[in-house]
Amino acid sequence: MQPWTNEASFQRVENTSAETLSEMKQRVSQSLYTQTFHLQPPFGAAGKPNGMIFYKGKYYISHEWYPFYSNQGLSYGYQYESTDLVHFNADGSVLKPDSQYDNYGIKGGSTFVYQNNLHFLYTGFGLSHEKLLLPYQLLAFINNHHQANKSPKPVVENPPEGFLPSLQDPSVFEKNNQFYALFGGQTEDFQGRILVYHAENPLNWQFLNPIKTQLTDFGNAWTSPDYFTLNGYDILMFTAHHEDETTQSGFLIGHLDFNDFLMNHGDFKLLDEGFGFTSPQTFVDESGNTVLIGLLAAQGNIETLNQADSAPCLSLPRTLSIEEGKLYQRPHHAYKSLRYNEETALGYANKFMKQLHPYEGEQFEMCIDILENEATEIYFELRTSKNNATLITYNTHSRLVTLDCSESGALPQGDFGTKCSVQLAKPLEQLRIFVDSSSIEIFCNNGERVMSSRIFPSKNSKGIRAATESGQVYLKFTKYNLKSIFGLE
Repeated sequence: MQPWTNEASFQRVENTSAETLSEMKQRVSQSLYTQTFHLQPPFGAAGKPNGMIFYKGKYYISHEWYPFYSNQGLSYGYQYESTDLVHFNADGSVLKPDSQYDNYGIKGGSTFVYQNNLHFLYTGFGLSHEKLLLPYQLLAFINNHHQANKSPKPVVENPPEGFLPSLQDPSVFEKNNQFYALFGGQTEDFQGRILVYHAENPLNWQFLNPIKTQLTDFGNAWTSPDYFTLNGYDILMFTAHHEDETTQSGFLIGHLDFNDFLMNHGDFKLLDEGFGFTSPQTFVDESGNTVLIGLLAAQGNIETLNQADSAPCLSLPRTLSIEEGKLYQRPHHAYKSLRYNEETALGYANKFMKQLHPYEGEQFEMCIDILENEATEIYFELRTSKNNATLITYNTHSRLVTLDCSESGALPQGDFGTKCSVQLAKPLEQLRIFVDSSSIEIFCNNGERVMSSRIFPSKNSKGIRAATESGQVYLKFTKYNLKSIFGLE
């Protein structure tokens, strides 16, 4: 750990003038790329989700919040609440970096119920006596007025021997009348691991073991761990950070032994095979479904846009299920309530690119059903104009679905990819696509595979087109406009 010296970068909301904050909000509200049905704060950048729960008839969704956009700057905890997981109000910054152990940032965490009250176990950053910036694991009780009462000192001891002091992102769950917490961590030789702690009282956590997986040399740090069960399977999620600064957010399916914390599992698989999806967390909705939300961010700096245009947002909530031993992700059914102005069309597409009239839009849901397919390759273009198009391609022979964002609009600087592909287990039957002001999320074959990306097309890029390489395909299109989810100030 290096001494922390860059205190000037830690600007605080509470020390910022009302006029400046109003200007920041206005910049977001006037941006072409402000989302309408994805959660994002009224200004500043969303960070990774850090606490989600359904409690006493309400959903509480929280994420890291960087009011001044830089993820190297000061972070708060930002919270929304909803009765239906669709229409949200902002509680604002419920957790502020205002104590000795978190005054340099509120990071990842987990919301849970103890003695019939909401509690929040989270990572805060503060200065040690040696002036080192270190993570501390802290507990807060959230009262009925959405105010946080913090424990006076950390509730988790230093990491065990052989591990670096970099524990972070606790994920809390109950099993066998005990609380368990998973922490992202790394060994002294920079290997990513997940560490397990347990407690009967969340003020006093004890280390048990690292989870033993079959992964070796797989990332130098693991963050955002999560654990849940579905259909008799144990699922372990985390984000692996690699030496080349890339990340992979994915999961292992198998069986976790809570005696020795040995997990037998299959291959590590990505949750989203597009661009910029990271750090997901899960919670259980009012119907008992396991629901996942992640962070959706541009891959890098986009010089042609300001920070308000390209700030990260949260993904759509996705309902998870296990089918034939595979994890499926589907948009949460509550989002159907946002639909209006349904338009449907049946027709053949061939090698001549066809504009779908009167189909166009900037924020919409579209279902494409493939009823008969004699084409070698099928092309769908969304948010099209003279200069922009987001292209989805399906190759019939290889069963590859490809998302091509190379002409989607403003692109990040650097060596970032613009094309990604997934191979389906069965021929493509349906695409369900959600397009917001600056994002696209694609669910293939009822949630078998998912691809997402941020996109930044021009204002007039509203067209929708279809074609084939050769041969023809018989398609059914169903398009819905989607209402805004926001009741934010």
